[in-house]
Amino acid sequence: MAKQSGKMAKRKPRSIACRDERMFIFPPERTALLVIDMQRDFFGDEDDPMWAVVPQVQELVGLCRNAGCRIVFTRESYAQDLSDVHDYRRSLEYVGREGPNGLFLVRGEAGHDFLDEFQPQPRDLVIDKPGFSAFHGSDLHEQLQALEIDHLILCGVTTQCCVHSTLRQAVDLGYWCLTVADCCAAEDPTLHEAALLLIAGEGHLFGWTCELSDVQRACVGKRRSK
Repeated sequence: MAKQSGKMAKRKPRSIACRDERMFIFPPERTALLVIDMQRDFFGDEDDPMWAVVPQVQELVGLCRNAGCRIVFTRESYAQDLSDVHDYRRSLEYVGREGPNGLFLVRGEAGHDFLDEFQPQPRDLVIDKPGFSAFHGSDLHEQLQALEIDHLILCGVTTQCCVHSTLRQAVDLGYWCLTVADCCAAEDPTLHEAALLLIAGEGHLFGWTCELSDVQRACVGKRRSK
């Protein structure tokens, strides 16, 4: 994808009250929301509990967009000929398998695309990544640097895999990171909770954690209705 240009207008910094009585302070024009892998292939039938996170993420996208943050949508994404699937990943036998929406996570297949609820707007970035981290095999870091973005808000699926892989690399690259706990999901809730615990480990090595209602209070000054 071509690199994006044009910086956000400067706005007043926002403060989000987070878990463990910590504050995440971010300047919207230097902040991006990473919406990680909200793709059809990761969501099953209507009984799949991961569907519960979809309206939460939708609301978060709206809040961050209105606050002036850049929106980034990522997809786990592989070539039709699977030439970018290394031997180890091939041994896991999930990329390219037959599924209800075509070949799993293969570019051009229906399942590779975003859920209908998530359609990028012209100013949004779309990042296709041949791996778990949004920075792996992509130009995400270069695009964020060009936009002078150094703060990231993370959401999406799955918490312990692509979200956490992206978070860890983002921290190593020097980004200030906030994970919105109830805007992430995993097929196994115990893995979701474990991944959130890791963020706070060893003195909050991997940044800040909050809930959607905390973001809403910071952006519009009230709690999300139950």
